[in-house]
Amino acid sequence: MKKFVFTLTITCCLLALAFTPAQADTFNLTSCHLTNGCGTATQFGTVTLTQVGSNVQFDIVLNSGNRFVETGAGGNSLFVFNDTASNTITNITTTLGGVTVSVIPGGVPGAAGVAPFQADGTGMWTAQVFCTVGSDCNGGSTPTFDDLHFTVNGTTVGALETDNAAGNMFVADILCGQVGCTGLTGPIDVSTPPIGTPEPASLALFGTGLVSIAGVLRRRIKK
Repeated sequence: MKKFVFTLTITCCLLALAFTPAQADTFNLTSCHLTNGCGTATQFGTVTLTQVGSNVQFDIVLNSGNRFVETGAGGNSLFVFNDTASNTITNITTTLGGVTVSVIPGGVPGAAGVAPFQADGTGMWTAQVFCTVGSDCNGGSTPTFDDLHFTVNGTTVGALETDNAAGNMFVADILCGQVGCTGLTGPIDVSTPPIGTPEPASLALFGTGLVSIAGVLRRRIKK
């Protein structure tokens, strides 16, 4: 019996660890600022932030048919967010359907803690991922990537999930190719709160509860 209780305790501890994931939040890109409206389209992709140690991984995935584009309406950036600290942005990759795209001659850097700049209709921003050479990614060049991935170093998910003065958190500048808005360009921002994301504290509490139950069983058997 003691062996059974010991095994149960160890199992509960492992479950507690297994069900405590890295913090991750996913947002829908739904708020439309496309030129001439969004027609019948209502959702354009997702933005996911994942805490990985002391850094935050961004994964922006557009719906099939949509592409990132760089226009004046989007602050001459592919993606903008709020980060007043001068955190470095690294590991920037552009992909199409999950396959890396390497056809952007000037490259795609990022910068945080920059002087506030305007993105039409969505307010002022302090962080951006952009094409070094604007003509590489403007509407005329027909960019061929629909996913954008990068890391913001030395920060937390919570610190980056802040609204600007206009009440906006993240904005992607897109060329719409999905049904309902084909050929239109402009900024799309996220809806809040995040959707369909496990809440780490609750899962950790679940694991702690399992361990507590095992402890109670062990004490009762001893008695």
